[in-house]
Amino acid sequence: MKHLQVILNPYFLAIFLTIITFPFTSSAQQKNDKFTIVVDPGHGGSDVGAVGAFSKEKDIALAVGLKFRDALVRAFPHVNTIMTRSSDITQNVKAKADIANNAGGSLFISIHCNAAPKINRSEITGYKTETYYTGKGKKRKKHTREVPVYRRWSEPNPAKGTETFIWSIDKVDSKTNALRNNEELYIDDEMRKELANFDPDSPEKNIIYTLRSKQYFNRSATLAKNIEQEFIKTGRESRMAKQRNKGIWVLQATAMPSVLVEIGFISNPEEERYLNSHEGQMEIVNAMVNAVKTYLSTSVSL
Repeated sequence: MKHLQVILNPYFLAIFLTIITFPFTSSAQQKNDKFTIVVDPGHGGSDVGAVGAFSKEKDIALAVGLKFRDALVRAFPHVNTIMTRSSDITQNVKAKADIANNAGGSLFISIHCNAAPKINRSEITGYKTETYYTGKGKKRKKHTREVPVYRRWSEPNPAKGTETFIWSIDKVDSKTNALRNNEELYIDDEMRKELANFDPDSPEKNIIYTLRSKQYFNRSATLAKNIEQEFIKTGRESRMAKQRNKGIWVLQATAMPSVLVEIGFISNPEEERYLNSHEGQMEIVNAMVNAVKTYLSTSVSL
């Protein structure tokens, strides 16, 4: 009966109808008058991320991030594009999320490189005689036996491909808290007046935050799928769009649709060369720009 009373509350009913029909438009952005895309090159400074044979994740992420920003500016001059970092600085995930939220971000895209552990190998190269003893005192006896001699080495892991993450569904509470703390990003003045009638911890307001969180989850999933589809078009191997079971904090702490793109495996020699090449980086950038273009044309009204 209590739940029914919440739904029938006339103030809440008006807000509920507004939210479920509310478009993802820049008019809801209170800190920016433009739709804002936040580009986040992962890691940075002393946080190098994954390491390949000759390069570091932080450097690849920054190079791709800068090219991505420039491509977004060319493709969408009506969209505001900002970087969480544009140089090699140390930056924790809280700082990244704060930059995105304080900038009034409408979309958060984090760029990373994947890595897989080396594979250990061994083979028998021959045998040697080994001496060992049994018994004690006068019963102690000497023995010999032939034991194998091994050559051991490690090889790069052949894992390759792209994958794009959204936050785990079991982290919805964390995303909801981010929305609660940054509600000015998506609540306009008229809606704020209505919300003033409710206590911050009221069931009505919790429902509003939860609804918005689920909307952003769906938008994030849509963008993640778009990105992987564009990678497939270029001939890349896709490990698909997916949730990260243990969560990705920066995705949960940003009060906007958000994805983390693993653009390839730095631990794979072939992909490491690709990730460091201008041609490879531009192919990655163009794929992500095309994915954003589809997202903006089908999911967002600017």
